[in-house]
Amino acid sequence: MPTLSMFYGIVITRFNEQGAPHHMAHFHARYGQYNAAFDLNGNLISGSFPAKQRKLVAAWSTIHHDELLANWDLLSCGEKPYRIEPLR
Repeated sequence: MPTLSMFYGIVITRFNEQGAPHHMAHFHARYGQYNAAFDLNGNLISGSFPAKQRKLVAAWSTIHHDELLANWDLLSCGEKPYRIEPLR
């Protein structure tokens, strides 16, 4: 599972979705014991995440939306994704 970015204790990762085109574009975030999946607009779609960190993930995904889309396309084609700048 490639790590795309890390900021404020939050680790953003992506599963390789090759062969599963029916899946909605998303990324995963870990923070301590919390694990969640977010759509590319930063909306929580599964799991749980603390409210403050959820807002940070949402802001990061808004800033980097185009890069997240590009990485989704790369992973869908079996390519390696690139890292995305952290939230500062």
